[in-house]
Amino acid sequence: MTNQIGYGQFCPVAMAAEIACSRWTILVLRELLAGSTRFNDLRRGVPRMSPSLLSKRLKELEEAGVIETRPTNQPGIVDYCLTPAGEELRDVVMSLGVWGQRWVEARLTLQNLDPSLLMWDMRRRLNPDPIPERRATIKFEYEDLPANRKHWWLVVDRGIVDLCSVDPGYEIDLHVMCPLRSMTAIWMGLSSVRGEIDGGKLELIGDQHLAKTMQLWLGLSPFAVEKKRASA
Repeated sequence: MTNQIGYGQFCPVAMAAEIACSRWTILVLRELLAGSTRFNDLRRGVPRMSPSLLSKRLKELEEAGVIETRPTNQPGIVDYCLTPAGEELRDVVMSLGVWGQRWVEARLTLQNLDPSLLMWDMRRRLNPDPIPERRATIKFEYEDLPANRKHWWLVVDRGIVDLCSVDPGYEIDLHVMCPLRSMTAIWMGLSSVRGEIDGGKLELIGDQHLAKTMQLWLGLSPFAVEKKRASA
C-alpha cells in the first residue's frame, strides 16, 4: 500500500519511502525491531509521539503488510508483530543507525536528551549476567534535572529487569549520580564509565562489585561500538 499523497514515482526507493519514511515511522520500526510488541511499550520508546499518531502509524504499517496484530489473553490488547516483510527492514534500520553514529557529530547527538527514553533503552539492553543472582536495586540520580525527572530505579531480579520512575521501596544496592549528558554519552559509546568517573562527573556509591562491573552490565546502544567519523 502507498500513501494517498506520495512521490508518484515507480522507483522502488520512492515506493518504500512512502511506507517507511513518514514522520516517526522509522522510530516505530526501531522499537518493533528491538522487541516491543505492546502499544504502551512502543509509546515508552517514542515518548514525544502522540498516542493517536502512533495508532495511525501502526495501522499504516499493518495495511502495508509490515506488521500484523495478534490477539493476547487480555481483552482489547493485541501484540504488534513484524511480518517477514517487516523483519527484512532490520538491516535498513540498523544501517541508518550505524550511519548516524558514525557521521552525526557528537554535539548534535547529545543535543536532545530524554531521561525516560534513555532509561527505557538501558533497561532493555541491560546485561544481568555480571549482577549477583539476587534482587539488585540501582538508583540513578540525574542531578541536573528537575525533581520530577531526576530519580530512576532499575530493579534486577534473577534476570528480569524492571524500570521504575517512583521509589520501589527496596534497599538501594548502588546509587549512580551524574548529569544526564554523561550517562547519555556512556550509553552512546561516546564516553565510558571510567572516563566519566575520572572526569569527576560520575559518582558511584554502594555495592563495590556492581560499581566495578557497571561498564559490563550497563546496557549500551547497539550502535555504541561504531566510532565517530564526523568532526568533533
